[in-house]
Amino acid sequence: MIPVRIAGVIYDNRYNSPVVLLQDDKNQRVLPIFIGPTEATAIVMVLEHQKFARPLTIDLIKLVLDALKARVVRVNIAELKEDTFIASLVVEQAGRLYSFDARPSDSIGLALRAQAPIFVAEEVMAAAGQTAGQDEETRIKDLQERLRNVNPEDMGDVKL
Repeated sequence: MIPVRIAGVIYDNRYNSPVVLLQDDKNQRVLPIFIGPTEATAIVMVLEHQKFARPLTIDLIKLVLDALKARVVRVNIAELKEDTFIASLVVEQAGRLYSFDARPSDSIGLALRAQAPIFVAEEVMAAAGQTAGQDEETRIKDLQERLRNVNPEDMGDVKL
């Protein structure tokens, strides 16, 4: 498994969908994962250290885990089946590990909120990852800066 970080959330005009970018810092590869606008908003809110007046789904799950004295250990993006990424959320409670099948977008948002690491299987990165060149890194940084000025509630309407 390869440790990754979130390089950003961008909006793909061609598919009319937000995309979360996971970056492997060692090999400079980026794994783009298409996600829904609600999940994109939640991820951007965490990245920007913002909160809604009411808890988002990832906040609710984190509150429940905290109340049960459980913690998110890690998120694994483990498979790519028929163009669908398969993720698991690994949680520890009272010394026992539990693995839950979960959507990558929800898992990534919860990992961010819980400050847990995210990993991608080498096979997944090899199949769907892209090498980030200097131009792409500049584009990602530019898009991140532009996203800082976007109201999260308007995320689905942003054309970047």
